[in-house]
Amino acid sequence: MIRLLSGEIYRLLRKRSAYIFFGAVAAGYFFVAFIRSGGFGAGSVVNDAYNFFMFLPPVAGGFWFTAVYTDDLNSKNLTALVGYGCGKTRIIAAKFILAAIANAAVVFTAPLYHIAVYTLFGQAASPGETAIVYAAATKYFLMITAYSSAAAIAVYGTQRATFAVVTYILLAFNVIGGLAAAAAGSFAPNVSKYLASGITDKVTAKILSGVFPDRPLAEYAAYIIITAALSAFAFHKKETEF
Repeated sequence: MIRLLSGEIYRLLRKRSAYIFFGAVAAGYFFVAFIRSGGFGAGSVVNDAYNFFMFLPPVAGGFWFTAVYTDDLNSKNLTALVGYGCGKTRIIAAKFILAAIANAAVVFTAPLYHIAVYTLFGQAASPGETAIVYAAATKYFLMITAYSSAAAIAVYGTQRATFAVVTYILLAFNVIGGLAAAAAGSFAPNVSKYLASGITDKVTAKILSGVFPDRPLAEYAAYIIITAALSAFAFHKKETEF
């Protein structure tokens, strides 16, 4: 597991497209903040942080999902790992950890960058605003991780990159969650509370109220365990094409 994970981290660190992509995103955000700086007011730091972070699941999460999961499908590396005797459960666990690390590196850097840019343009964040911004970042980190874990079912079940990426994007834009909530609305009206967005909302609310989110985190852990178990089931049922 450690060797597999360290090798995958090394691969991502050498991925030049990641530096170009996130450098372009940072430059674009700086430009947008510069244009908006003339209209900054009370609450801009927090409100704009939420607007900024809303794009992290499809943008940052989408990039890392393709890099962590679907690059292996396109290069046949997933097939090679299985062929070399690497256990499928170990692969699933290593990929999940790798995706979480990669997403955390971006999502928890985003608040620091956001606050630094707004300070540069004369809108410094108070300690209370900084806490809210990081609580929001925590919510979106958990959402991205949950979406990656759920979309991984498509990765291992179909082993088709396009289908897996489409699944992730539909999750990131809450299309699948919205359809599920609408379909279950008549007989399970509270189902949205137990989807990734609803669970992470409860985590954030607890954090902001100064209470440890034990129950929401337990629900989140259950979500991850269920999706990981479904990934393992799909991977073991799917015949790997050598």
